[in-house]
Amino acid sequence: MLRSSFLRGLLPAAGGILVAAAGALVAVGCFLGLYVRPTSDDWCAAYKARDLGVTGITADFYLTQNGRVTNAFLSGLVYSGGPAGTKVLPALIAVALTAGLVLLGREGVRRLGGTPRLLPLTAAALVVQALLYYGGPRPYQVLLWAPATISHTVPAVIGVWALLLAVRTVGHPRPAVRRGGLAAAFLLAAAIGTLSEPFAFVSGLLAAGAGLLALPRLGLARTWRPFTWCLLWCAGLLGGLLLLHTSPGARWRRAQQPPAEPLLSASGLRGTFEDWLHMWGSTTGQWAYLGAAAAGVLLGLGTRLGTRPPWRPRRPPVPRRLWVLLLLLPVPVVVLGSFAVVLGLRSGYGPTGWTYARTWTSHLAVTLVALCLYGALLGERLARTAAGRPGARPGPRPAVLVAGVLVAGGMALASAAALVPHVQQLTTATVTRAVAWDGQDARIRAEIARGATDVGYRPLYVGGLAEPFFTAAYDRDWVAACVAEWYGVDRIHRRR
Repeated sequence: MLRSSFLRGLLPAAGGILVAAAGALVAVGCFLGLYVRPTSDDWCAAYKARDLGVTGITADFYLTQNGRVTNAFLSGLVYSGGPAGTKVLPALIAVALTAGLVLLGREGVRRLGGTPRLLPLTAAALVVQALLYYGGPRPYQVLLWAPATISHTVPAVIGVWALLLAVRTVGHPRPAVRRGGLAAAFLLAAAIGTLSEPFAFVSGLLAAGAGLLALPRLGLARTWRPFTWCLLWCAGLLGGLLLLHTSPGARWRRAQQPPAEPLLSASGLRGTFEDWLHMWGSTTGQWAYLGAAAAGVLLGLGTRLGTRPPWRPRRPPVPRRLWVLLLLLPVPVVVLGSFAVVLGLRSGYGPTGWTYARTWTSHLAVTLVALCLYGALLGERLARTAAGRPGARPGPRPAVLVAGVLVAGGMALASAAALVPHVQQLTTATVTRAVAWDGQDARIRAEIARGATDVGYRPLYVGGLAEPFFTAAYDRDWVAACVAEWYGVDRIHRRR
């Protein structure tokens, strides 16, 4: 047993500090939801949800926009209540993702024979989230802009809860619960297929790899239930993607920007590979992402605190080669999944598609969770090695653990601190625009009340998103058209 009273107090203290630091960053993002105002796609989704209703906007997306019926349905729900939905959505995402990651981490720790502890679990969940929201170049789009969060952040939340559902239902003793879990896997995956193509590719790769490793003859799983769950998930994804791809809306969207060259040709793949390298060059330049691994080390150290060795998982031993394959599974998922994301972006937006950083969430979520997992395994191994055999003299081993806590905690805290400038810039831009937007909105509505049918609008940019008058030709200015529809006027003109 780890008898060092100092270590027993140090781990909770480190976890508490990290919860406070990362939690404060996430809380700021939730609070900024109150200052979210319409921009870019918001205008179109808002007026369609108001005029057509949830079913109407869903049909509109399927028939004329892009075929993403689940995306349209969620957009209809978010915008149907006016601006309130977009204001609370960031908080709902943060709460749901925190709870899902904590519960999923607790299941993993228990199945490996460790002791789940709330502070390290919560700290790891909040650090992963803070990095996911603020680590990239477009934090506003990742957390606050509803069209992007619905398409690229919400799918990650659904994926976490789907994985938790699989863990809870696959081995359940009641057949009805197992059947319900399998049905839910297919339905959730089908929804993902018509919600976000990038996350569908990433989760499909993860499910396919896990399903192959879950074949009973390999020894990692004792029944066919895990394999069946993965198979149904992949089948649901394929069904959803097929529904999306064959929709009239998707056919119309592909016709607007046909690729200049076949994507799977030699030149097309070379261009995609170069874009993929550019994306990862931008991502790896953010050293703060290593904070996810550091938070995982604290989690791994905490799972062994107070536990008597020898530590064994709660199931028969698994061949080492299978454990190696299981641990390496996130690597090809992230590599191939990110390449598929870039390939899809290149087909829709051309050579600059890789710059749409909001879509990186689809694979960055898996990357950050994997880094946390590897850190947790490293921390668990450090605790196991430092404790030694039962009855052995501790010697300097508690000092090794103390050093591990200090280094990992300091690294995780430094990564959170590195995000503070991003949060400050996001806060300033969001609040400043909200104040200016409210003033302009009041003026426009006053003019409309006096009978105006052509009102002035001054573009208010935020988060690198489009605003009216982004193009010189008014008939091609879809943002201006949606603003006019939202206010119920014939036309808007630029106001200086």
